[in-house]
Amino acid sequence: MLRVGLLGFGLAGRTFHAPLIRAAGLKLAAVVTSQSEAVHAIAVDADVLASDRELLERKDIDVVVVATPNLLHAAQAEAALRAGKHVVVDKPLSVTAREATDLARLARERSLMLAVFQNRRWDSDFLTLRKLIESGGLGDLHTFRARWDRFRPAVADRWKERAGQGNGMLYDLGSHLVDQALHLFGRPDWIEADVLMQRPGAVIDDAFEIVMGKGALRISLAASSVAAAGDWRYVLHGSRASFFKPGIDPQEDQLRDGIDPLAPQFGIEPEGQWGRVVDGASGKGTTLASQRGRWPAFYEGVRRSIETGAPAPVTADEAVITIEILEAALRSSAEHRRIDLSPARA
Repeated sequence: MLRVGLLGFGLAGRTFHAPLIRAAGLKLAAVVTSQSEAVHAIAVDADVLASDRELLERKDIDVVVVATPNLLHAAQAEAALRAGKHVVVDKPLSVTAREATDLARLARERSLMLAVFQNRRWDSDFLTLRKLIESGGLGDLHTFRARWDRFRPAVADRWKERAGQGNGMLYDLGSHLVDQALHLFGRPDWIEADVLMQRPGAVIDDAFEIVMGKGALRISLAASSVAAAGDWRYVLHGSRASFFKPGIDPQEDQLRDGIDPLAPQFGIEPEGQWGRVVDGASGKGTTLASQRGRWPAFYEGVRRSIETGAPAPVTADEAVITIEILEAALRSSAEHRRIDLSPARA
């Protein structure tokens, strides 16, 4: 059984990574944190370590999971790779594309797996719309919109909402939305973005509006911290039909509530949040049952990659493109202009 060491035991490490690691048949063997009681409540025989160095010097650790603030990701991932460990990094892989490119190169040179935890690829609604697109049921797509609205009008005292490189809404929720769009459509041709602060007392971006183009396809990604009633989660328009989807995948809330990822109800979206396909010719709408969400599939893919040499479930090279898009969004917003993303000028 592959043995995992976890760097960081905040929300991501404790609530997401630890239970998903176990569900995929890996062993959480050590955690770098001061929260020994919290660790042993989840993994009774895991060692609690005081420093990164202690973890990286362990010969019995196969995989290091980096679940710390974004600005630490690149240095910690590099140290783990140089220590001969396979590495999983919570999204984003790093705060700059240059750092991400260097990490991808180092992993290749060391013949080590480097994966990025983009768990939202396995959301119930995203799996549903991906299957719908692949079926061709909507016809030729010309519009894709994805939103992530929250109602958090007060600025919280947490690292994501403090001033600093890699903090803020764009690198948090934007990492997911950009990764999903790239997974569906590939690299866009151009981007226009508005990355902004809307709440009193905000010191880092808490909202964004992004428009990207790929040929005739328009991709719109947005997030807000002050939406008491959120807009559609996904909207797709095609030459034959449209798809409308409300609500958010349930897996995060289920993990927060302590539901086992292997439980029968895990990943099942309530019927009230299922999407609808509207036929263009008749105007008739049909409810489309959501696929079961599968966040455990990420760590199943990690295990398969290490054991068989299969590609990582989300590769570092994919993460590089995501961060390039985030950097371009910041540049577009700051310079109030469209940014060309064509490969020849990337």
